[in-house]
Amino acid sequence: MSESSVPRGGPSLPQQRKLVTEIPGPKSREMLERRQRSVAKGLSHVLPVFISAAGGGVLVDIDGNSLIDFGSGIAVTSVGNSADLVVDRVTEQVSQFTHTCFMVAPYVGYVEVCEQLNKVTPGDHEKRSALFNSGAEAVENAVKIARHATGRDAVVVFDHAYHGRTNLTMAMTAKNMPYKEGFGPFAGEVYRMPMAYPFRWPGGPDVCEAEALDVVTNLIHAQVGEENVAAVVIEPVQGEGGFIVPPDGFLPGLAKFCRANGIVFVADEIQSGFCRTGDWFACDYEHVVPDLVTTAKGIAGGLPLAGVTGRAEIMDSVHSGGLGGTYGGNPVACAAALGAIDTMVKEDLPARARVIETLMLPRLRLLAEQYPVIGDVRGRGAMLAAELVRPGTIEPDAAAAAKVAKTCHANGMIVLTCGTYGNVLRFLPPLVIGQPLLEEGISILEDAFSRL
Repeated sequence: MSESSVPRGGPSLPQQRKLVTEIPGPKSREMLERRQRSVAKGLSHVLPVFISAAGGGVLVDIDGNSLIDFGSGIAVTSVGNSADLVVDRVTEQVSQFTHTCFMVAPYVGYVEVCEQLNKVTPGDHEKRSALFNSGAEAVENAVKIARHATGRDAVVVFDHAYHGRTNLTMAMTAKNMPYKEGFGPFAGEVYRMPMAYPFRWPGGPDVCEAEALDVVTNLIHAQVGEENVAAVVIEPVQGEGGFIVPPDGFLPGLAKFCRANGIVFVADEIQSGFCRTGDWFACDYEHVVPDLVTTAKGIAGGLPLAGVTGRAEIMDSVHSGGLGGTYGGNPVACAAALGAIDTMVKEDLPARARVIETLMLPRLRLLAEQYPVIGDVRGRGAMLAAELVRPGTIEPDAAAAAKVAKTCHANGMIVLTCGTYGNVLRFLPPLVIGQPLLEEGISILEDAFSRL
């Protein structure tokens, strides 16, 4: 494809699904062969197509196919793949300078992003922020900060959690394959508790709501000791683990337990944050105010940036030079974040996420009534999921999830799977996706289930 024939990305890209070849097409297959000869096999991919342009709710591959995007690069491109304000700020910043290292010669953009994080994260207390490159880095630094502030070692995490791929965050992550297999030994002083998972809690959702908090706090007391715990780290809505939404009251109760025992309550909002669940942060749904919040993914419209934001007295407990990294808070990524946050405010993307929920959730629930393979439909905003099981049981059916996803892919829609057992279909459309594309995507999903 010549340069002149490559479509431009951004909101002006035609917002339509269009299949001109099979998926993948011949040019993507050729690139796949090159990929296999040059890229390490440890890096997987969902769909073997190579993208030349993207924007709004579509991805265009090098064969000219235009695909509906229900993945957003794993909840990253919430404002779209090339939002105008992001492109403008990045272009301006690149023309000025790309790097000085904030720890050597600081720059305004880093400070402005920290100011925005301090403003939009839950709570009106005095806050500080620090910027990093990835979600795993943010989580690892949150643990460092909590340990330094408390003088304690233990970290409590949960079943089905995903926190990253560094050594410490692999220890914190629950799922073994593919994230942990063969990569140990892992960091110590990490203790795992049962997640308040209504669909899989023994006795069902009502019992989960009544029991889960007491079960978790009693286990922490008996197996770890509150006085030894530096931090409890939890995703308010679990991501890779299956879009698990704890019952009402669980998160507020857990935060209260932490406050009563001098434990730093850390909300991992890396996948659920920045308008994805219909609020700025998933914690906002029950007015939970964490001590520390980790962010990444949707923060910068697709550029690598992450943050830890929290109570000033906790964040400032670390000695000068104890936090940092060569690229953390890169000026170009900071410019992207300022453009992305501005877009979220101007376009009221929390409200857009709630509209997506209103359109998608009833049709997903109707599908569940029609097809017993769907054991549970859950989520908030534009972070929705369907868990697939053997009909009449809660036995995971990963094969069915893979078949539905494959059918969607062949028909021009990107859908992701997740879950500890690989049996959950997750839906993460860009918050700027248009209603016609959204409804067409749901129709493709309905057709995929009819073909099961």
